[in-house]
Amino acid sequence: MQIATDPSRPAAAPLFTIPQGQAVADERYSLFKVVRRNGSVVAFEPAKISIAVTKAFLAINGGQGAASARVREIVAQLTDQVVNALMRRQPGGGTVHIEDIQDQVELSLMRSGEHEVARAYVLYREERAKMRAQQKAQLPVVETVLTMIVKGQRVPLDMARLAELIAESAEGLSEVEPDKILESLVKDLYDGVPEDEVYKSA
Repeated sequence: MQIATDPSRPAAAPLFTIPQGQAVADERYSLFKVVRRNGSVVAFEPAKISIAVTKAFLAINGGQGAASARVREIVAQLTDQVVNALMRRQPGGGTVHIEDIQDQVELSLMRSGEHEVARAYVLYREERAKMRAQQKAQLPVVETVLTMIVKGQRVPLDMARLAELIAESAEGLSEVEPDKILESLVKDLYDGVPEDEVYKSA
């Protein structure tokens, strides 16, 4: 961090801080990827979180409310909270599912006291989920098989073996549900995932 000071003041009395360049943040963000609902993997972009939160405020306050300095400041704070929470979970980077990001947005809205906005956000998610369910019902069922990269080769992901490993690891542990762990794990996987990412997610 660089410190901007007034020459007329003592050096120990900073007026304000100037944040480091965007390149540092971009480098951190590049360590993360987002798994979309269709299994595709895209770059992690905090700006999209800001857009989603702003839309939730629009639903409650309208266009003028969302354009206010107060709302812009709240959106920036909430975006930072969501991004930091996600990065704390995986300090070394990795993949995060879109649903996990949205869950964190919802949680941050509630914790900040923006209950009406959180409700609007929840309703929006529910509407989108219904639309996806309707679209899925109209499409033919196609069974997809995930693959992973092992020593440069693409091989089928053995879900049965993965479930077995999780069950063995959880053996003797109370309050641990292997099925839920596997379900959460699969959400973070995508076709062509490197083998080490599979074990990191697990």
